[in-house]
Amino acid sequence: MKFIDQVEVEVEAGKGGDGIVAFRREKYVPAGGPSGGNGGRGGSILFKATTKLQTLLDFKYARRFKADDGGRGGPNNCTGAAGKDLILEIPCGTMIYDSETEEVIADLINPDDTFLIVKGGKGGLGNQHFLSNSNRAPEYALPGLEGEIKQLRLELKLLAEVGIIGLPNAGKSTLISSLSSAKPKIADYPFTTLIPNLGVVRKPTGDGTVFADIPGLIEGASDGIGLGHDFLRHIERTRVLVHLVDVNSNDPIHDYQVIQAELSAYGRGLCDRPQIIGLNKIDSMDEESQQYILKEFQGISNDPIFLISGVAGTGCNALLQAVWNQLDLMKEDAVKEISFLESLHS
Repeated sequence: MKFIDQVEVEVEAGKGGDGIVAFRREKYVPAGGPSGGNGGRGGSILFKATTKLQTLLDFKYARRFKADDGGRGGPNNCTGAAGKDLILEIPCGTMIYDSETEEVIADLINPDDTFLIVKGGKGGLGNQHFLSNSNRAPEYALPGLEGEIKQLRLELKLLAEVGIIGLPNAGKSTLISSLSSAKPKIADYPFTTLIPNLGVVRKPTGDGTVFADIPGLIEGASDGIGLGHDFLRHIERTRVLVHLVDVNSNDPIHDYQVIQAELSAYGRGLCDRPQIIGLNKIDSMDEESQQYILKEFQGISNDPIFLISGVAGTGCNALLQAVWNQLDLMKEDAVKEISFLESLHS
């Protein structure tokens, strides 16, 4: 399945049906009066979030969507049929922008979240609506109104509490496959991973937490170089970042600083997100070398630092426990903030 996380589409609601001019023709009723019915309303278009989709691929080639028009009014005061509403399913975490103004129209995060994006036009009034004491036989009706049209940009931001970041070949895909049941394709060369991988990691309590392996981050990613610019947006919803560094690199500290600089350049608060550093692939180093690089990183960062091996599983439990502790702490802070705000309003 091809991963598509940005598309532009046009949505058009249905036109309202026209009202009609009609008069009753009944036996023994010499002056039947007007009986033209109103037109039916046009169909509207709604977006609905679903867990069944993980990509916007369905919108890649079908870029224009139109709801049904309302039916024309009928004689004997019959209202035309309403146009059928069109419900477009999108992945949870999709943001809807107005393409012209870049305004955020909606952000559908939870399953079954629904948003009316364009409203169908009202049906036109039939001539029976215009009957009055001064006009006993109106011979005019109104046409239906046009439905709304909008140019939209859909942008998917993955819903994951924990994001795994690092330069290509840092071992992100290996780690997520080790921690969860995710089965990403892994090879021994950079840029193997071309799409974000999601995996559910179970806590000791049995609850599941979604981890995302964010690929393609290199120097200049925030400026659109490489694949990183396409995937930096997926970090925005994460609460904790696990920063993997390949200890076999020529300069692990430089690698770490490159990613930190890209997070800062991208903005949106990413550089302030809680981070846990994983010095990966330590199975290839002796004990003395491991302690040396650990002290090097402790000298440049106050974040929790762990020596791990995604392949061998060494240190992964300790790293996970640090993740759980950070998430629990953030949850406690959120509860305290809500309680404080409630006390202000009480």
